[in-house]
Amino acid sequence: MTEKHPRKRAAFEPLAAPVAHDPAMRRPAATVAGGVLVLLRAAAGIVWGLTVAFELPPWVQAVAGAADGSGAEPTLTLSDLGLSAGVFFGILGVITVIQAVFGILLLRGSNVARVLVMLVSTVSIVSAFVGWWELGQEITVGTTLVTVSLDILVLLALSSRDAAAYARRNERR
Repeated sequence: MTEKHPRKRAAFEPLAAPVAHDPAMRRPAATVAGGVLVLLRAAAGIVWGLTVAFELPPWVQAVAGAADGSGAEPTLTLSDLGLSAGVFFGILGVITVIQAVFGILLLRGSNVARVLVMLVSTVSIVSAFVGWWELGQEITVGTTLVTVSLDILVLLALSSRDAAAYARRNERR
């Protein structure tokens, strides 16, 4: 007696039909998620900058140490970076404004912003990996864990078919 095998499913998605020109297309959840995650990444950068510039209260240091499992206090300060507070906050402000602008552009459906954000997220993830692999840098809550996790989520959201279709909805084919 021969057994019937179930039909196997392909390990890849079939090619999708090109998206038709549709300026009235509704904003998909993936685009909203990607834009909000970029805005959250900007907010996380501000919080990180404040932890570097100012000494944290003891209870926050205890929570940060418990969250990354080390029990140690975060140690990065402005003197470690070799920057004055003005220069540090100036650089942080420019980066935050750029991220906020890109988050808003993503929500408005800019394909250029979508591609650039995915490229920057990829570079950020790769640089964190190289730092861990080659330089022995730890990936903890106090260092790059939050930004790497947000970058991964941004890549997942913005690389979806729905996000790409929304960003390219005004292109004529």
